[in-house]
Amino acid sequence: MRSTASPSIFTTQFWLLGLSSFLFSSSFNMLIPELPGYLSEMGGAEYKGAIIGLFTLTAGLSRPFSGRLTDRIGRVPVMAFGSLVCFVCGLLYPIFTTVMPFLLLRLVHGFSTGFKPTGTSAYVADIVPADRRGEAMGIHGMCMGVGSAFGPAVGSMISQAFSLNALFYTSSIFALLSIAILLNMKETLREKQPLSIKSFQITWRDVFEPDVFSPALITFLCYFSFGAVSTITPDFSEYLGLQNRGFYFMVFTLFSILVRLFAGKISDKRGRIPVTIVGCIILIAAMVITGYANTVPLFLTGAAFFGMAMGILSPVISAWTVDLSGDHNRGRAIATMFICLEAGIGLGAFLSAALFANNIKNLPLVFFCMAGFALAGLAYTIVIYQLKKRRARAI
Repeated sequence: MRSTASPSIFTTQFWLLGLSSFLFSSSFNMLIPELPGYLSEMGGAEYKGAIIGLFTLTAGLSRPFSGRLTDRIGRVPVMAFGSLVCFVCGLLYPIFTTVMPFLLLRLVHGFSTGFKPTGTSAYVADIVPADRRGEAMGIHGMCMGVGSAFGPAVGSMISQAFSLNALFYTSSIFALLSIAILLNMKETLREKQPLSIKSFQITWRDVFEPDVFSPALITFLCYFSFGAVSTITPDFSEYLGLQNRGFYFMVFTLFSILVRLFAGKISDKRGRIPVTIVGCIILIAAMVITGYANTVPLFLTGAAFFGMAMGILSPVISAWTVDLSGDHNRGRAIATMFICLEAGIGLGAFLSAALFANNIKNLPLVFFCMAGFALAGLAYTIVIYQLKKRRARAI
């Protein structure tokens, strides 16, 4: 009797991809806690919002190209290019030591996350069975999450023990190792096309794939919070007396990792939309708790809730996006979702920096505002859930 069980997702390719993603995530995340202080020392304290905002701006603008290239020249070259950008930028930070060149470099650095995650998500979708897609996205996201936790905490330690330049060079080494792994991976795109000028001719459909409108919009609204957290929590940590400004990120990411282990799998069985609703509710709670935080324990409780929310939303929305796409437009659909993600992060970073205005008294306003965007995402998700239930009853 033939077994009907799904094939295993735990292949050599899957784990190699996870290791590459861990190294890539560590590479750029280890810089985040130290860059606001670094920019302030240059005399650019008023540009703190641009540290994340410019990074995500370029990432968002590059998504249509990365999506198109992923569906044409292959997943592996797109991933390798993203890691290559991280490698080069890590070498250039010690050279760009004034405000405007530094901000220009942040703009260029954004190409890394504009390319690597797009190719990676398509690759994961290619090598796992459809009925285990949420589980696979969750486990792979765990690899990224470990990098997100490891990077900031270790980055701050390297900076304090050695120097900022040592931190920048370490970031570059991690990116180089990520590339080395990718070069030994088998390409999964079946019908590849040679790289040509036509490969870069973007249409509106490359910018926005309407098939994935719902998960893209929810991503946009929920990731305002991520932009605020990345921009404001280093100053918040310092205000509360946390010497390691990466500690919030470590707590957030550890809880994110724990939740990812089962959130995607539950969505495979219970559906993407119900699990997304739970993620939105927890995200709102995270922003409210953080807004009220006046002690380290309460601040880190907000980090834990934020980690749980992102641990649910990230793999589930990614799987939902892939569910709504086909083999022919998978890269484009994923790019659309990531464009909305980067837009949410970037706008959240600029808005939070403007609301904060380097005044600690404004911190509650920042996080309550982010809770409002998450509430809008929750309301929209509930509406489409109810509409789906009505259609099911009508049938």
